[in-house]
Amino acid sequence: MSPENTSTKLCPTCGTRLAENAARCAVCGSEFSPTAQPKAKAQKSVQGTRMPEITISLPIAIGLLVIFLVVGAGALYFTLKGTGAILEATAVPSATETPTITITPTETLLPTETLTLTPEPPFEYQVQEGDTCYSIAAFFDVSANIVILENSLNTNCTDLRVGQTIFVPRPTATPLPAPTMTLEPAEATRAACQTVEYTVQANDTLSSIAINYNVPMQAIKDWNGLSTDNVYLDQPLTIPLCMRAATAGPSPTPTAPPPYPAPSLLLPADGAPFSLADNSVTLQWASVGTLRDNERYQVTVEDVTAGTGRRLVDFATDTKFIVPASFRPQDNLPHVMRWWVVVVRQTGTDDQGDPIWSVAGTASTPRVFTWSGAVSIPTPTP
Repeated sequence: MSPENTSTKLCPTCGTRLAENAARCAVCGSEFSPTAQPKAKAQKSVQGTRMPEITISLPIAIGLLVIFLVVGAGALYFTLKGTGAILEATAVPSATETPTITITPTETLLPTETLTLTPEPPFEYQVQEGDTCYSIAAFFDVSANIVILENSLNTNCTDLRVGQTIFVPRPTATPLPAPTMTLEPAEATRAACQTVEYTVQANDTLSSIAINYNVPMQAIKDWNGLSTDNVYLDQPLTIPLCMRAATAGPSPTPTAPPPYPAPSLLLPADGAPFSLADNSVTLQWASVGTLRDNERYQVTVEDVTAGTGRRLVDFATDTKFIVPASFRPQDNLPHVMRWWVVVVRQTGTDDQGDPIWSVAGTASTPRVFTWSGAVSIPTPTP
């Protein structure tokens, strides 16, 4: 079976293929005669209606696009807000920091340390024949009541027995006296000099002032720090009357210097103990001033415990004296040593040529110290 030949034609307006006998185009609606022959007569072409064209510039197009996007976004926002899909942001209050109070530590002052004297143990003493509480107390420079109370004896001390060991408290240490100020020789001389204040008058010269007061010109210049002999009106001057020139006549009898005050004892402290470890004992006292060539400090050390008048007397120009080891007690018992110092002056010499010393001041208040422990002497080997 052969295929059927179907004749077609094209629409002259839009080019759509149509049946040979179609009178109107189904696409563009153009009508045409089905019998018309294209070759015999040229038909006028018919065009369909066209869509209106709108021409706008690029900036306007961009602006319209932005407006469209904004409107669309706003519509979307309100739509979602109505459905509850968007939550409003709630302001969260920020935490407020509470200031921390820092307590500044208060400086604590440490207590001032004070030196506390540690009481020394009492002396041990064995009662000898003829001893009484009062004689023992005198040996140790303490009161008899202290001896009685320390050893629980009766009031009259009648229960004291020979060979009995008793305890004698050590003497109470006396506080050191405050150091006294000692002037240098030049300052002491200036302080002791009698002076008078004088104001230079009209027509005065340094020479006339010196003659009026019988004081050398050089002494007035040195005393007032003058570099020349010139003085001016109303100038204040100090006239040293102690520099007066000697008056012609018989030589005056030299006046003896005034007696010296009692020296203040410094070391050792009253009642200080010394043992076998101490080879010597150093005594110190405060100066009473500048001694003259014929004056000395007389130092006396007395062994009170020995009770035999054992005494050491020596002289020193310094305010220090070392008790020699030869004066150490020869037994193991503690011995009470009493010592004091006084200024003496040489007033002559004896037949042997030794100086004769006279007291030139007040003796110091005595002090005591204890010294115990005899030096062992090796036994010679035969």
